[in-house]
Amino acid sequence: MTIYKNSLEHLMEELRRIDLMVNLNLEKVRAEQGSDFDEFQGLYISEDEVNSILKKSPYEFKPDDAWTQQNLKIEALGKEINEKKAQSISQGIELRLHIISQLFKLKPIEIDALLICIAPELDMRYEKLYSYLQDDVTKKRPTVDLVIKFLMSSMEEGFKAREIFSPVSPLIQNHLVYLLGDEAQIPLLSRSIKVDDRMILFLLGSDLIDPSTRNFSKLVYPKRTFNDLILENKKKIQLIELVKRHSGSNFQQILFFHGPYGTGKKMAAEAVCNELRIPMLVIDSKALIKDESLFIMDMILREAQLQNSSVYFEGIDALWKENEISTSVIRVFQALDSFPNLVFMSGEAPWEPSGILQNHGFINMAFTVPSYELRKSLWKSFLNGNDSNNIDVSALASKFNFSGGQIKDAIITSNNIAMVKKPAGSKLSIDELYEGCRAQSNKKLMIFARKIETIFKWEDIFLQKDTKEQLNEICNYIKYKGRVYSEWGFERKLSLGKGLNALFSGPSGTGKTMAAGIIANEVKLDLYKIDLSNVVSKYIGETEKNLARIFKEAQTTNAILFFDEADALFGKRSEVRDSHDRYANIEINYLLQKMEEYDGIVILASNFSNNIDDAFLRRLHFKVDFPSPDEKLRGIIWKNIFPRETPVAENIDYGFLSRFKITGGNMKNIALCAAFLAASDSGTVKMEHLIKGTQREFQKIGKLCTPEDFGEYYKLVA
Repeated sequence: MTIYKNSLEHLMEELRRIDLMVNLNLEKVRAEQGSDFDEFQGLYISEDEVNSILKKSPYEFKPDDAWTQQNLKIEALGKEINEKKAQSISQGIELRLHIISQLFKLKPIEIDALLICIAPELDMRYEKLYSYLQDDVTKKRPTVDLVIKFLMSSMEEGFKAREIFSPVSPLIQNHLVYLLGDEAQIPLLSRSIKVDDRMILFLLGSDLIDPSTRNFSKLVYPKRTFNDLILENKKKIQLIELVKRHSGSNFQQILFFHGPYGTGKKMAAEAVCNELRIPMLVIDSKALIKDESLFIMDMILREAQLQNSSVYFEGIDALWKENEISTSVIRVFQALDSFPNLVFMSGEAPWEPSGILQNHGFINMAFTVPSYELRKSLWKSFLNGNDSNNIDVSALASKFNFSGGQIKDAIITSNNIAMVKKPAGSKLSIDELYEGCRAQSNKKLMIFARKIETIFKWEDIFLQKDTKEQLNEICNYIKYKGRVYSEWGFERKLSLGKGLNALFSGPSGTGKTMAAGIIANEVKLDLYKIDLSNVVSKYIGETEKNLARIFKEAQTTNAILFFDEADALFGKRSEVRDSHDRYANIEINYLLQKMEEYDGIVILASNFSNNIDDAFLRRLHFKVDFPSPDEKLRGIIWKNIFPRETPVAENIDYGFLSRFKITGGNMKNIALCAAFLAASDSGTVKMEHLIKGTQREFQKIGKLCTPEDFGEYYKLVA
């Protein structure tokens, strides 16, 4: 017994059998018509044709010897094909028609129906033959009636054969064929049949993804292995056990990988599929949101079966973010419950389809942002070829609480920045990497915060020695946080409070915001100033919601949060006298909780530190006082307040100016006012301009200009 060389040879021999069936039915029609054949039949209905119809009984046909012999020939060919098919399959030959019959559980009669319908798709001569057999030149595709007549020889068999085209039949339910025309207007027997294009291409040997799913799907042939995954050993062991369990059991699994973007969910799925030697059909789950009819879902699952692949639904939680467990979500999971292959889902938060699945297990697996040690490994791995030995990956891993995907994105962004700035082939610098990291900041934080451009450096600020030392200690805390908590084991001693909370207290204009900017610039992190007007709400519960959103987005932003005038939000809890006091205290308690849970950097600034609740003070790592500068410090500030480019007279009496008990912010305003006065006068900043600027600043803050204060210069302001 010979075997088929390939799938196409098998298909062509099956179609040769169908061709014999067509010829047999042509002879049958000719025998019924006899000499009454009308060359214009199908274009109009004559009276003789009506009379002929009335005389005949349905499915009445008396076969002659020639018809019987032809039918036996068809049966013999069918038997021969089946024997060759069985032999070919045993030899490992892929026969796609057989694959379709197995995947969709088609009976022999349904396979024949499919072949009858596919014939005109492959050879146009069948269009004319089918038009002739259906007595209608416009019907180039087979109707349900024609297919039934091809396959059945009695009225009883014909009635039963209608099940082939019922909505729940394999051919219709799996969209292998479509019934054309409006079912409400056209009888079932008169409806034409169209074979799905993807099925035609599959039978002809094509593996191109179905056009109906191509825009939101991608077939991946996994190359990742478990050795490529930079995950905790515990997580790797869990994945390996899942592979063993899947390989040794008929009970299918739906694996739900949940966690932030870039934590390795898709890579883990690839490694599992690589171990199982199956491809993975990756789907953008947003395509399913408005799929009420489940047509798209059916196409996805059918494509996965044709590709013999697993399915990976990316961002599946988009389906239930707006409507928790909607009818469409239930129907999606019910459809998946009958899918025979492995299913992966990815999302942000854990979820459980309680009571929906009957044939599948559902496993939640968390993918968290990698630890400090793993982040270092990821940086080294992704920087391979960029001379990572000259880059402080420890600092990057410590400052940026990134997932693997974010680290990869940061490096890609850094390379793009370097392409513009440097010659081709140059190595990445640490500054370009920091710029790439900051570009990954979450833009959603901009709803409640304003990004502050950090242009100041240490030489721009003048503070007391102890204050400056504390600010340096804050920078070192940020730089070496990973080493102390991870390498030195302090994270095992602390369940909460691993972030950095600092309070800057002092009068307005003493440099609190400037110091926050210098710290951000020093550690190369973005600084976001929280807009309290968008956070605090008069409506009960809204302030807590806004705070929750701020801290959630800040976790992924890796930025410094700066709360100015913090006593408005972090004030003391009061004795409960009415419902307003109770809800105000709830806000403060909630804020205490979020600050303690937050692993990032928070800087509070307040003009009145005594108004800050004691519970906040206990949770602070640093409390830095910014007192008004003394006369000596004011003298230093005055001598350094003008830019180098500013033309300043040599006879400025800085000693006299330093007597005024004002803050650095006041001095900055006076210097700027004096510069504008000079620009419109002599073009050089002189003492009279500074005295006039001081007068304007005193008027603004409600302070009198007295002879005692201004002395010899009083005449300029009198």
